[in-house]
Amino acid sequence: MRTAVLVATLAASACAVHATPQRSSPQPSRAVRELRADLERVFGAPIMDRGTWAVDVRSLDTGERLYSLNAGKLMMPASNMKILTLAAAAERLGWDYRFTTTLETGGTVVNGVLHGDLIVRGHGDPTMNARDGRADAVLSDWAQGLRAAGISSIDGRILGDDQAFDDEGVGAGWAWDYLQYGYAAPVGALAFNESVATLTLSPGPAAADPVRLRLTPGSGFMVLNRAVTGTAGSDVTLDYRRHIDRATLEVTGSMPAESQETTRNVAVVNPTMFFAQAVKDGLAARGIAVSGEAADLDDVAAGLQAQGAPDRRVLVSTESPPLRDIGAVLMKVSQNLYAETLLKALGAADGGLGTAEGGRRAAQVALDAWSVPRDAYVMYDGSGLSRYNYLTAETVTTVLTRMHRDPRHHEPFVSTLPIAGADGTLASRLKRTRAERNAAAKTGSISNARALSGFVRSRDGEMLVFSILANDFVIPAATVVWIIDLGVEILSNFTRR
Repeated sequence: MRTAVLVATLAASACAVHATPQRSSPQPSRAVRELRADLERVFGAPIMDRGTWAVDVRSLDTGERLYSLNAGKLMMPASNMKILTLAAAAERLGWDYRFTTTLETGGTVVNGVLHGDLIVRGHGDPTMNARDGRADAVLSDWAQGLRAAGISSIDGRILGDDQAFDDEGVGAGWAWDYLQYGYAAPVGALAFNESVATLTLSPGPAAADPVRLRLTPGSGFMVLNRAVTGTAGSDVTLDYRRHIDRATLEVTGSMPAESQETTRNVAVVNPTMFFAQAVKDGLAARGIAVSGEAADLDDVAAGLQAQGAPDRRVLVSTESPPLRDIGAVLMKVSQNLYAETLLKALGAADGGLGTAEGGRRAAQVALDAWSVPRDAYVMYDGSGLSRYNYLTAETVTTVLTRMHRDPRHHEPFVSTLPIAGADGTLASRLKRTRAERNAAAKTGSISNARALSGFVRSRDGEMLVFSILANDFVIPAATVVWIIDLGVEILSNFTRR
């Protein structure tokens, strides 16, 4: 009943259906005809006249295409691009794949002192962060491992070796005006805290005083503080931006006097430098002092070469959690850095340099094998931040169908998806509907683009796969999301009886 009311409400504003879906069956059943009519009223409503919908719905049980609207049209997928990235990574690397990070040195150990540099060599592990306390645990393991190697202090530097990946941290087609935000953190072979520094802000003693700032060491920014303390009870208007021509973070706005301190996430300038600084600070906090600076190996390589650096030996080696766990974070919280890391790991899978271009070629091999036409997608990054990306709804449902039907991929892939009304980016959506704890799907969100693609069971228990992509709209994004969710609710209520 609730679905019928919502459909009627939306349809009341519709003068006509503005796009006719393709019919895969010449004689659809009455139930399918009714389903199509309901979806036509939803996705054909004039409220989206200036925008574009692309929708594809299929039955995984029968193979029947239940509804199709612009399903072959290329659309910006936003984070639905992560579906392709994870699927290709699982196919090429396997769900048990782990990243390795090593502590190495060419120095000598005398009376507990390492005379020489400690080099942290990364291969892309994105999990050295606060999730489940992993970063703290790894740093403690490293300190213990160094002591086991007879090292209680380091007379040298902490150098970050990021040579497994190229130095292109920012994806093609990313917008310059959001590069300071945590969701646009640069990708590298070394990533600490998801390459995000914490900017802590607290009010000054009185109104008009500068706001007090602290930024995590190693972020690489010079901070320009233009933020002021407002009067008690005033609004918080804090913001920050990164200068394009230099590594300066400008903080503006105000926060009320006597308010609690607040934090903001800031994408770091150099992930490798940030990682090396975190290791130096972490070892010092665990009783292993380091006399030298933290540095990016690239910045000191010429000096090391001139000195004739000795061969390295491995002191400690650490493996990341498996891809199945990495994939769950990637999809459920839509973690962009994880996706970009997997794309470059794909590029490095055959022993080469990890590059986005190499990752795209590897993904293409998988998509070719799944019979996805090459003109049905344009892949520039792994996360979906790039506005150069395009997918068709048919491409998304084809990949989802492959993942669902392949016994190697079914359980680990489906378990990574957010569950409606329960967790991840769908935790607050589709509650009190038949789709709650039923639909499992990947969200997508960038400016003027929203997406939701995944699986839902009908009222009869029939498994449906769907992709709903919206582009070029000027109505409120919340309205677009409501329409998408209404479509999924209709699918969850579909019955052939």
